[in-house]
Amino acid sequence: MKDIQYGLIGEKLSHSFSKEVHAALADYDYRLVELSRDELDSFMRERSFKAINVTVPYKSAVIPYLDVVDEAAREIGAVNTVKRVGDKLYGYNTDVLGLRDLILRVLPAPDLCGKTVLILGSGGTSKTARAVCSSLGASEVVTVGRVARDGIVDYESAYRDFSHADLIVNTTPLGMYPEQDACPIDISRFTALSGVVDVVYNPLRTDLVLSAKKRGIPAEGGLYMLVSQAVHACEIFTETTISPERISAVFSEIRASKENVVLIGMPGCGKSTVGRRLAAELGRPFIDTDELIVKRDGRPITQIFAENGELYFRELESSVIRDVCLQSRGAVIATGGGAVLREENVHALRRVGRIYFLDRDIENIRPTADRPLSLDREALSRRYRERYPIYCAVCDLHLTPDESVDSRVQCIKKEFLSI
Repeated sequence: MKDIQYGLIGEKLSHSFSKEVHAALADYDYRLVELSRDELDSFMRERSFKAINVTVPYKSAVIPYLDVVDEAAREIGAVNTVKRVGDKLYGYNTDVLGLRDLILRVLPAPDLCGKTVLILGSGGTSKTARAVCSSLGASEVVTVGRVARDGIVDYESAYRDFSHADLIVNTTPLGMYPEQDACPIDISRFTALSGVVDVVYNPLRTDLVLSAKKRGIPAEGGLYMLVSQAVHACEIFTETTISPERISAVFSEIRASKENVVLIGMPGCGKSTVGRRLAAELGRPFIDTDELIVKRDGRPITQIFAENGELYFRELESSVIRDVCLQSRGAVIATGGGAVLREENVHALRRVGRIYFLDRDIENIRPTADRPLSLDREALSRRYRERYPIYCAVCDLHLTPDESVDSRVQCIKKEFLSI
């Protein structure tokens, strides 16, 4: 059977960041162990581990194997942390503390008194969310599922009867890697939202979170919850106390390691030069999406435009960006000058990255033959006027034209690592 001392058990774990989180917290050997439902029984009966975390779909399934279950886990009916003491197994739910920390991080007010909360999903994490929101004083906690049944309303009823909801908490896997295009609910139909929380942490920002942020609603994915619950699990594992500041420190460390640095701007603004230098300083891979387009198609960009036109090129560009954002974590990405023209590209880049606009005075950009839409000064100026407002609107940081390559590298590095 699977022989581990510390680790995470679940059915599918390819998306998990837990190994990196625990490596940042302690020096025990923490492993990811995928178990089929048939393997779970023998694994739990053998009790060959010291302590484990448990994720879907086994948070409730492990309970019958435990000798002692703490009150919070028992009331919720879900365990995510198990420790062996002698010949007995003790079960806990540190998700409660992790989700509480995440909600309080997002909320503009420190509690939910008098508020209505919609919890999307009806599994073990949904029960955790209900317990947390009730403990924070929510006056109304509504569970939303695909099918209405006892204690659960369907999505149409949620739109119709609870459009006044103050907080939405997504506990479904919709939007999780690799199915990143999925979104569990249309938040535009809720008129009073003061916050959106998504327990999904890969990608860093799901479409649900991005949709909320676009509307100016405070929102965050589940990475902070993952780190917080891991800190509390580590305390149980090691019988030590970890300072609250450590949660923020490890969160920042893991976020930076998983987030891409995305460079946008006009052709000739220095994206490749800055990107390569920045990647070297950060110890990260450098990706140029134009180079990937040429590699995938087998022709220079000028030839693609000449033989197939701009629409074909933009479709190819979107396909490359979508694949890069699905596969790359912790990279420096230089995009083509027109990549921001399609909202789907910006959306994909934002899921797993921060966007930096490398501005440069148009007078200092030279038209060249390898830029089909900027072959002469007039065409270049026209592209600049069309794109400049978009660059400004979609970026997380605007770097002004008079900065040197070195100052741009250091500015991006400082901002990126300090979030």
